[in-house]
Amino acid sequence: MCLNILFLSELFYPHGGGAELATYLYAKLLAEARFNVVVVTNRFSGEPEFSRSEGFVVYRLPLLKRGESVKYSVLLRFDVLVSGFMRKWIRWADVVYVPRFWFSAIPIVKACGKLVIVHIHDYTPVCPLAIFYDSTKYEVCQRGTCSMSCILSFERRKRNSLMAEWSSLLNFVVWPFLTELVDYSDAVVCVSEAQRALFTKRRPKLTDKTYVIFNPLPEVPFMRINGKDFGYFGGPNIIKGFPVLIKALSLLTKSATIQATRFNDQLSGKIRSFGNAQIIFHERLSQAALNELHKSISAVIVPSVWPETWGYVLTEAILRGQIVLASRIGGIPEQVEGCEGAFLFEAGDYRELARLIDYVSGLNMETLIELGSKNRESFLKRFRSEKVSNSIIELINRITN
Repeated sequence: MCLNILFLSELFYPHGGGAELATYLYAKLLAEARFNVVVVTNRFSGEPEFSRSEGFVVYRLPLLKRGESVKYSVLLRFDVLVSGFMRKWIRWADVVYVPRFWFSAIPIVKACGKLVIVHIHDYTPVCPLAIFYDSTKYEVCQRGTCSMSCILSFERRKRNSLMAEWSSLLNFVVWPFLTELVDYSDAVVCVSEAQRALFTKRRPKLTDKTYVIFNPLPEVPFMRINGKDFGYFGGPNIIKGFPVLIKALSLLTKSATIQATRFNDQLSGKIRSFGNAQIIFHERLSQAALNELHKSISAVIVPSVWPETWGYVLTEAILRGQIVLASRIGGIPEQVEGCEGAFLFEAGDYRELARLIDYVSGLNMETLIELGSKNRESFLKRFRSEKVSNSIIELINRITN
């Protein structure tokens, strides 16, 4: 018997980021495995209300207005959750799959006697900032619960004072209630062992029903390296390690060019020098423009200071056949295990990052290509799509039986 799987996802690829890409890939894999898959998501201007492709159906509803908070706005859409349309699809489903923030759907689904899988791609259920990073101490969070001072410190970096205080209060008051909703799920999926360890540390009652399934791989073709530039794709974000990168560049003994994306329009196209290095700034690029930029990049730098769960930046770099220089934090070591062209350094250690950039800068093109090819070969052996597909199917079968 083919099971019916209902995805409730506020955003759906190509909107959003890595979590939405993973959700799309799971929908595709399950459809290929002969499951009946329906996705309910937000509708943006110009998109159809209904579409069918790649074996699954997508319904797009006016859930969010442009600029609204994805995290909170969708939680308040009880009118959608109790609508005849939603009741129909919940009754149809054998399993409801919640990959992001729509935790308010969980009690309604359970009241209908249906099963729920919550798939977390960051630390959303146990950290209102989703990053498990203490912004007052600049380190991975060691607290047993979230602190108002940490939330406020983080929000003030993004917003003006009044908005930061309002957003912090909303996070602090509402999030504990939303976390409780996840307890009613039948299974929680993490994307790395490191993420599971931090998640269950905060929510030990969920340990026995929390599983690790690595994210499926996107279709990224091998790209022969034609240049020796470095790539950095985290923007000016502190937790993505941009300050760490800047400090490292000032210590280089060899020249290096960094192609950096996700910066504002004022910086886009500009070149800045830092010691022997230069950064060429770009705004957030389209996929086509990003692919073009990658042709000149031989190594990708991921200097994150928060415990990354599973970074698609790393995944895509390795699949393209590039070398990676990344922080030894979160799920990153699990991702790059066995990759000869993956060089790790302790998070925040800009001196070691500088040494690695100098080392890679001194490699000839032949060695760069060889290491990049070995990265891809090793990665594909460990994370082939059929293995990921079998893991999620096994979980679905386990909870339905």
